[in-house]
Amino acid sequence: MPGGRPRSFDADAALDRALEVFWRQGYEGTSLSDLTEAMGINRPSLYAAFGNKEELFGRVLDRYLEGPGAFAADALEAPTGREVVERLVLGAVELTTGDHTPHGCLSVKSVHACGPDSEPVRQDAVGRRKAGEAALRRRLEHATDLPPGRDPGVMAGLVHTITDGIAVQAAGGRGREELRQVADLALRALLG
Repeated sequence: MPGGRPRSFDADAALDRALEVFWRQGYEGTSLSDLTEAMGINRPSLYAAFGNKEELFGRVLDRYLEGPGAFAADALEAPTGREVVERLVLGAVELTTGDHTPHGCLSVKSVHACGPDSEPVRQDAVGRRKAGEAALRRRLEHATDLPPGRDPGVMAGLVHTITDGIAVQAAGGRGREELRQVADLALRALLG
């Protein structure tokens, strides 16, 4: 027995358009109408392909972390601890001040701009961010080139605090060059 009409849209392209809307407007600032208009689909098609808004956002976060945000996972593969930290901090500047992307960070916006009704979405973003920080801590535990006496857990927290700050400042309108200068100073302080 046939299972309904086949999709008449490209799901990957629709996810990319949803990503752009959520990144620009945040989870709470994005309505279903915003999504269906940007994705070029109607609500029944959105629900059938992606579930509700919360489920769609989870898929968008996956896409963000595997796409524009993939520099963070890639940075963990750098040969030295110093390079890991440099790639994360400088990568945050590039990600959050892109010429063809919204300024700021989708994940940071999601953590800071969700009300009580969106707590599951906020917790999902927080969980992903904690996992990233834990991965950085584990990587720094094996680094032999960091300044002596640096606790890997504290350093991972500080790196995430700096990259989050860069994202917040970018969303607030600070430009790439100014944030690169901030990043350079932060790296000198971090890496001594």
